[in-house]
This record gives sequence, C-alpha cells and structure tokens, in this order.
Amino acid sequence: MTYSRDLRIKALKYLKRCGSPLAVGQAFGVSPRTLLNWKKLEKQGDLSPKLKQRSPSKLNNEKLKHYIEEHADAYLREIAEVFGTTIPAVFYACKRLKITLKKRPLSIKKETKRNEKSLNKS
Repeated sequence: MTYSRDLRIKALKYLKRCGSPLAVGQAFGVSPRTLLNWKKLEKQGDLSPKLKQRSPSKLNNEKLKHYIEEHADAYLREIAEVFGTTIPAVFYACKRLKITLKKRPLSIKKETKRNEKSLNKS
C-alpha cells in the first residue's frame, strides 16, 4: 500500500514528539516497521513514495489477435511456439485481451467419437 508524502511527514513529526513507534502506528494506521523504514528514507533525503514501473508486454496484442482469428483452433502451446514465448505468457495475454481458447479435453473427444460410432451403427 502506498502512503502519501504528507502522511509520512506528519507521522514522522508525531514520532519525534511522541517517541513511540507503536503509538504513532496506531494513531496513523501504519505498522511500527513502516515508520522505521520511513525514518530511514528521511535520513536519505527522499520521503516520496516510489512509483512501480510496469514491464512491457512480451506479446504484441494486435499480432496475437490476428493470429488467433486466423488460427481459431490453435492450442496455447502452439501459439507460444509461434511467438517464441511461454504458455503462461500467452494465457495471460489472452486473458488481458478477453479472448478465450476453450478446447475439449481428449477424454471427452474420445467419448464423443464412441457415441457417434454407436449412433451410426443403429
């Protein structure tokens, strides 16, 4: 959870007056460990919260959409081989794009074939 710079400054000022990280933590709703970390950051001179950088996607969304439109029956492992990435990367990219690739399990396919054969005999 990211706390604002103002809250950090107020909590550290209160900590200097009060002296008890436990009391300050209860007053501001933060853990005593967090206060000690902020104190360390204050000594270094930078109290502002750090922004997390998102890593770029390994798969091009447009190329993936186009490939799936062309090859609607492709399995995740086949798509991963084409794009040179892992199966989970393809799965999460499809999830992000709201694309579902549902296939019947092999056991259901076999059962369906058996049922079709028995119906054809009748």
